[in-house]
Amino acid sequence: MGNSSSRADGGPASAAAIAPIATVRSCFGGKFGAPRQPGLCPCAWGRLVFHPPYRSLEAVRGLDGFSHLWLIFGFHETAAQGWHPTVRPPRLGGNRRLGVFATRSAFRPNPLGLSLVRLEGIDTAAAEGPVLLLGGLDLIDGTPVFDVKPYLPYAEAPAGAAGGFADEPPPLLPVEVDPAAAAAFSTLPERARALIREALALDPRPATRQHEPDRVFGTLLCDHNIRFTIHSGTCHIVGVHSIKP
Repeated sequence: MGNSSSRADGGPASAAAIAPIATVRSCFGGKFGAPRQPGLCPCAWGRLVFHPPYRSLEAVRGLDGFSHLWLIFGFHETAAQGWHPTVRPPRLGGNRRLGVFATRSAFRPNPLGLSLVRLEGIDTAAAEGPVLLLGGLDLIDGTPVFDVKPYLPYAEAPAGAAGGFADEPPPLLPVEVDPAAAAAFSTLPERARALIREALALDPRPATRQHEPDRVFGTLLCDHNIRFTIHSGTCHIVGVHSIKP
């Protein structure tokens, strides 16, 4: 997406000293439970709040003509852990190592990620506006964003592209709400209920813990701690607890 510059020795140009321009406020309260790729939870939502130097209507002029955006973001929760030349992709069950550059692992030489999100609107009346209203995102709350670029379908959706070991979407689990959680679950907004079902259908458990049918897991979604178990190929929501003070 554009040209780049580098030093003669192949290292990054001096302009590589970058700082975030915005922060994402997301329905995903943490890494556990967030989808591993954008678009897998169409009902997911978030807001991109620009930092003061970049809160400019001029800077987003014309952006409303695009349906999707690329966000260049930082893996802020894992950056301090450094990088690894090989990783175990969850898609392969965590049993096979691949080179980090053949994956989208967070443990990279530069802890940067690239996410394609839906632009649902631009809130120009917000106190921190203009704020970008996002859908289908896979970013957790507090994610720093380093740049925003419009998605160009003619250039970035080539026919016949190969997806390597992840050529198909991941399988989905059926999700059921147990009676003990039904009343609390029913009080959530419709989009929140749909998002929770989408996220849990993707089986957010680490690959190493997918053989613990009696374990109760918890994930922070839509300002709630969602408790769930997975057994016999079905995800059961067993608890819904607000985390708001």
